[in-house]
Amino acid sequence: MRTPHSPLARLKQPLLYLMGPIYVGAGLLHFVYPHAYAQIIPPFLPQPLALVYLSGVAEVALGVGVLLPRTRRIAAWGLVALLLAIFPANIYMATSDVVIQGGPDWLGDPSDVVRWGRLPFQVVFVLWAWWYTRPLPDDAE
Repeated sequence: MRTPHSPLARLKQPLLYLMGPIYVGAGLLHFVYPHAYAQIIPPFLPQPLALVYLSGVAEVALGVGVLLPRTRRIAAWGLVALLLAIFPANIYMATSDVVIQGGPDWLGDPSDVVRWGRLPFQVVFVLWAWWYTRPLPDDAE
């Protein structure tokens, strides 16, 4: 007999198919607008362009990996680690006056509300990824 699932638990599978493509799409944007993303890498980090490409590869790979039952848990842990690793870029974007050039208009000069609003959303994204470090009921162990 199956135990009843909470409404949130019933959303776990459908939200997975939203999360994976979001990371794949975000990762691909690192290759479309690499110089724009490099501008929000904090100055104390070396090789900003290389870090943009590396994080783009990681987002694409982990976004695909989280969709596959066999790699889901490790990819979810990878997303947690990636989100923590890119947090300094979000802090730098919030605390600096950088105007991002060479990217799409929506990326250029976000308001202070958007710059600071991104920070608490990182917690939401970390928790969302962490949720998939636990197996889905239909996952093979």
